[in-house]
Amino acid sequence: MLTLLLASLAFAETPPPATGPVDVGVLRNSDIRVVQKVLYTKEDRMELGVSLGVMPFDGYTIAPQVLGTLALHPSEQLGLEVQVGGGYGLKNSVYTQLESATYGVAVEAYRYLASAEAAVQWTPIYAKMNLGNGTILHHDVYGLVGVGATLEQSVFPSAEIAIAPTLPIGIGTRIYVGPNTALKFELRDNVMAEYRAQSQTWGLKQNVSISAGLSFFGKAKN
Repeated sequence: MLTLLLASLAFAETPPPATGPVDVGVLRNSDIRVVQKVLYTKEDRMELGVSLGVMPFDGYTIAPQVLGTLALHPSEQLGLEVQVGGGYGLKNSVYTQLESATYGVAVEAYRYLASAEAAVQWTPIYAKMNLGNGTILHHDVYGLVGVGATLEQSVFPSAEIAIAPTLPIGIGTRIYVGPNTALKFELRDNVMAEYRAQSQTWGLKQNVSISAGLSFFGKAKN
């Protein structure tokens, strides 16, 4: 009986566990992580895109485009894409004025016809945009770089063809409107090394394009 009494007194004297704040020390910025929920995923999925574009910044032509893109996404950040495009470079007002009777200048210009490119996408940003009324848009931002070739034709009546090695560099965004669909906007600079038959010279040319379209995502493999 005495043993039980002593054990009860010892238990009663034991202080209860602390229930207040616990000091964990000083947190560094590197200790803080913000978790962004990715509602619309790309990993292990195929993306098929169709876009309409335009090349408005050439000095002598303006070219509407139709573009088709097929991309594979091994991860949320990494994508491998192939893009083919077609269009037709039309003489702009500057070229028309130069070739008119007033000036009579023959400009050695080439018009866009088609292109084929392979590129690597890197998507470092996934974010949300609150439009109010409970509407939240999920979107990502990506950059790309690749290699390819561009088919162009001389504006001169001789209509020589040039096939130019091309380095595409671009930035774009996908705005998701559903788990399998996104609006896609892209700015792409196609840097070309082009041989021009009339002057028999090589020169650098930039075909800067702006495009907008739709992307459709297939089911994940796993």
